Amino acid sequence: MDEATYRNHIAILEEELVCALGCTEPIAVAYAAALARAALGVEPESITSACSGNIIKNVKSVTVPNSGGLRGIEAAATLGTVGGDATRSLEVLESLSPADIDRAKTLLATGYCTVSLAQDVPNLYVRAMATAAGHVAVACIEERHTNVTELTLDGKNVSVAGVSTAGHEGRVRIPGADRSRLTLESIWEFAHVVDVTDVEASVGRQIDLNKRISDEGIRGDWGANIGSTLLSTRPNDVVAKAKAAAAAGSDARMSGCPLPVVIVCGSGNQGITASMPVLEYAHELWSPREELVRAVVLSDLTAVHVKHFVGELSAFCGAVTAGAGAGAGICYLRGGSLAQYEATIVNTIANVGGIVCDGAKPSCAAKISAAVDAAILGCDMALSEGSFLAGDGLVGADAEETIRSMGYVGRVGMHPTDVEILNIMIGKTDVSGA
Repeated sequence: MDEATYRNHIAILEEELVCALGCTEPIAVAYAAALARAALGVEPESITSACSGNIIKNVKSVTVPNSGGLRGIEAAATLGTVGGDATRSLEVLESLSPADIDRAKTLLATGYCTVSLAQDVPNLYVRAMATAAGHVAVACIEERHTNVTELTLDGKNVSVAGVSTAGHEGRVRIPGADRSRLTLESIWEFAHVVDVTDVEASVGRQIDLNKRISDEGIRGDWGANIGSTLLSTRPNDVVAKAKAAAAAGSDARMSGCPLPVVIVCGSGNQGITASMPVLEYAHELWSPREELVRAVVLSDLTAVHVKHFVGELSAFCGAVTAGAGAGAGICYLRGGSLAQYEATIVNTIANVGGIVCDGAKPSCAAKISAAVDAAILGCDMALSEGSFLAGDGLVGADAEETIRSMGYVGRVGMHPTDVEILNIMIGKTDVSGA
């Protein structure tokens, strides 16, 4: 592998594997609000939050962390305004105090925050506007959860909390690593040749932090308790343990657990799904730490590669892309070849590629369990020299073509589905007579 390709893979991991507290969509809302407050310099008299449909969909039913059980865009934006620390990015609500929560509840009762649906914008879009004493501050996030494309006070660019958009007007400031250069072959090679010391900090943190929230999901009473339910029925089955470890992290995270996670593809659920099943198999196989790290590298980059063709937010459930990554990492730990790695991915997305995303909420844990189950089946098939063949539905001539086909369905074909899901969730569509 040439040096430029190697460094690009490293850069992708460094950009993807960042810490987040809580579901990344309400956190993005809170982050934009905190930036607007910082630009304004005082507590706003009011704040508005214009969001894309996918942001609204993913914030509606999830608990905002450190909020005392609050939900919704109004809550996330108000908390970000009142007590958010804009320097902490996706951990913006880490330092909320009880007084901040009480203040937010008081403001919410007055209609302090107004929410609107932004039209003709990217799937991931949040624009916070804060006003006070005749001044207006605006912070806008597009395409990625920390990609700030506008930060102004009274229409002039400002720099706050280490963020400035000067010189970037009208352009989306996507991070520098080139995800379009990823291929399954390059990911496979990289996982085998990478100097583990180059990735141990980011991947090691992903394994360790996501294990903490997974364990909490098993111990506590979170969401629908999918993880602990799986373990109670098959406690000694590695497949059940792999599914439970991923699902339990989501159980806790979707219900407001204040533990941070390391995300991938912009999602904590996906960061957990790409790492925890691989960890369970590493334990089962007595794999050394270095092999575990290499397997999670393979899982993460596979998930990023598949997700690249789907897009950031859509009606295509991200658990499928992360599950395919987990299956890839498990295939590596079980001694699979490049061809078997590719077959694992094909088998997974050909099976559960149709799971829809109807927002962030406790049932995400069940979808994660289903995706991991499909990934392990896909790996079992591949290691037995079995694979779905070209022409089986959307299965293409090879794994790369299959990924692109499924990505097109998720990005383009499922767009009308995404619109109808949102209409039902916000009460715009009456399904009583359907």
